[in-house]
Amino acid sequence: MELSERKMKILQAVVRNYLETGEPVGSRTISKYTDLNLSSATIRNEMADLEEMGYIVQPHTSAGRIPSDSGYRLYVDTMMEEKTKEVEELKEDLLKKEERLDQLLKQTAKLLATNTNYATMISAPSIHKNKLKLIQLSRVNTTQLLTVIVVEGNVIKNSIINITDEITEETVLKLNILLNTHLNGMSIDEINLGLISSLKQQAGIHSDIVGEVIDAVAEAIHEEEDLEIYTSGANNIFKYPELADGKMASEIVGTFEEKQELNELVVRTLEQENNTGIQVYIGDESPVKAMKDCSIVTATYDLGEGMKGTIGIIGPKRMDYDKVVDNLKGVMHQLDSIYKK
Repeated sequence: MELSERKMKILQAVVRNYLETGEPVGSRTISKYTDLNLSSATIRNEMADLEEMGYIVQPHTSAGRIPSDSGYRLYVDTMMEEKTKEVEELKEDLLKKEERLDQLLKQTAKLLATNTNYATMISAPSIHKNKLKLIQLSRVNTTQLLTVIVVEGNVIKNSIINITDEITEETVLKLNILLNTHLNGMSIDEINLGLISSLKQQAGIHSDIVGEVIDAVAEAIHEEEDLEIYTSGANNIFKYPELADGKMASEIVGTFEEKQELNELVVRTLEQENNTGIQVYIGDESPVKAMKDCSIVTATYDLGEGMKGTIGIIGPKRMDYDKVVDNLKGVMHQLDSIYKK
């Protein structure tokens, strides 16, 4: 029998509260725990219905209830259905945004080069992810689990966990409840040894699975990604006599083609503690060896959820700094408004 929205919320509150405390849950607790704004009497009536339907049970003569196996099953099936839908929507949304952003960044690099008459670069956003959004375990077969991990920036990582003992669907569902209840919204620094020990203890004979999942979470959060860098206007360097010397110009243009040193510039810029402003490197201050006779002006754009990238304009030391800074500020604002639409 399908539950009403109100009954479903009360059942979810019973399950979550019992998972957190291990104690039978009463109507007063539920009235404080949900946003239903119902009286204790109404909640007692609904809980009586849920008990009659077999979703919760009264373990002894106290007023508290705990979830039955059927209650756990309904809770988990509903949660997993919602989470699966959320993951699919995230994937679709991310693919659309990535395709749109790729074109936008290429156009931005070209526009900046045209507007400033200098060489320009812009990096695709790297994901400075640090918080876990979702863990989803599912059976591949009796000895393998697929782990889907979603972290900030809607980055999705999959991994396979091999297990020695056969595992049932019911056990997988209970592990999903355990892991998501305790770990969602946490950074890797917050997942300390005490918490890991507690989770392993609750997982019992499946404690090894908890350990492997947490290792996979740490890897997903810390995984380094290859930076994509778009460039434009490298030939503008030849417009300035002090940079047009054959060897010097060749090294600068080569840097734009190879991109390795530009990659280091991006990493250095993003690692700055206060990296949301505009930074100016003049001459020997440049972190790029081939550009010691240039000025580099960089800015960090921030698309939210840990997604940050670097915009850079490279020209002679006598560049029009006011114009460059105005262009960078304009681009940062446009990226923010267009991407978040």
